Amino acid sequence: MQAILALVGRPNVGKSTLFNRLTRSRDALVANLPGLTRDRKYGLGRLGERDYLVIDTGGLGEETDAIDALMGEQTRAAMREATHLLLMIDGRAGVTAGDEALAEELRAMGKPVVLVVNKIDTTAPTAALAEAYRLGLGEPMLISATRGSGLEALIDLVVPMPPAVPGEVPPADEAGEATSTEAPANTTRPPRSEGTRIAFVGRPNVGKSTLVNRLLGENRVVVFDQPGTTRDTIDVPFERDGRRYVLVDTAGIRRRARVNEMVEKFSIVKALDAINAADVVVLVLDARAGITEQDAHLIGLALDAGAPLVVAINKWDGLSEGDRASVRRGLDLRLTFLDYAERHFISALHGTGVGHLLTAAHRADDSSRRQVSTAELNRLLEGFVTAHQPPLSRGRRIKLRYAHLGGHRPFTIVIHGNQTERLTGEYKRYLANAFRRALKLVGTPVALEFKTGDNPFAGRRNTLTPYQEHKRRRLIQHAKRNDR
Repeated sequence: MQAILALVGRPNVGKSTLFNRLTRSRDALVANLPGLTRDRKYGLGRLGERDYLVIDTGGLGEETDAIDALMGEQTRAAMREATHLLLMIDGRAGVTAGDEALAEELRAMGKPVVLVVNKIDTTAPTAALAEAYRLGLGEPMLISATRGSGLEALIDLVVPMPPAVPGEVPPADEAGEATSTEAPANTTRPPRSEGTRIAFVGRPNVGKSTLVNRLLGENRVVVFDQPGTTRDTIDVPFERDGRRYVLVDTAGIRRRARVNEMVEKFSIVKALDAINAADVVVLVLDARAGITEQDAHLIGLALDAGAPLVVAINKWDGLSEGDRASVRRGLDLRLTFLDYAERHFISALHGTGVGHLLTAAHRADDSSRRQVSTAELNRLLEGFVTAHQPPLSRGRRIKLRYAHLGGHRPFTIVIHGNQTERLTGEYKRYLANAFRRALKLVGTPVALEFKTGDNPFAGRRNTLTPYQEHKRRRLIQHAKRNDR
């Protein structure tokens, strides 16, 4: 059975810093502010041949408001899931009444509890030990999460060595040394085997966390009717109908002029990273507010990332028929450039329409990864050009010769021809929409790249006869009149 370590403690004792150390990542937000972690966050670590799962939790202490109470529920859920409970205390501050209350609560769970004394790099170890023994949890482990000291001994104590296989040679690195005791760095984007990565983005308080919880069927992330409840990106592995997903709940993104706290700015950077790493982005809108400037900004970020997109209009159940018709008209007017993205009118709170979102994300992801042969693209291009010829440039018709697939995210088609730099924006949009409809691409943007072929006669001087010079001047004058 894999060891599952829950990091528990008062706010600001260094749990997220230790989480990042044990998983060799920067997945957890870290700053010298209490209450930064609000949801439970999971990460994989490895020490030699020993794998383990780490759960970062919010600080437990005095629950002074409703959000504190919800954070406490998340932490206690992690404690129930864990095989080992790591109670962290601040070696500089000594043992507090809050530490003593937590020690009693953890003892009552009947699970192995390890007392971890952090921040010993700035205090005398003897004094820290004397304080820690008061909690009656056995031999304390002294560490510095910031510097990484004491972590190997901690894992040696908590995670048992796997049984040796007869004849097996321990792994070694290129220099012949034993395998590093630190975990390999986490990648920004998990392998495809871990599932389709779906990032839920939107302005603060539009219902992203409620929607994630509705899809999961449990209160996996903190939900509260107050902007800014989610401060970190939360990755939640999930499986439905034989297909695997990773649902990513992100912090609400608002205009920079309204972002004042350093922590919130860091959260927004993490949310933008989630957009770039996602297979599909679900943009969550508030039906009552319509499309705001912030929503348009978010759409622009998703388009810049080339991400497949699904639009979820939340809080739909609270609108009258007249209001719904007005919202639909507004969406048609403001989102004409997103006609390729599926729209779903939902209620995350009551579950109305939510079931179709994963199917829509599935379609968008499959469309963005579609492979198309050069022969098929050339056949389509020929048909589009025949139906609607490119414009004239200086009296000559622009020629589009052939096309091929240029890449994915965004789905890119490269078109070769002559004078392609003179194509109008209108004709480029015609081709992009025509390719999207013909290939039945859903939820994914189509980007076109145009390349003009090299002139084989460039640099070669051609001496004209007087008659040819006269004819050339007449052609240039004719072209100029047409361009007017």
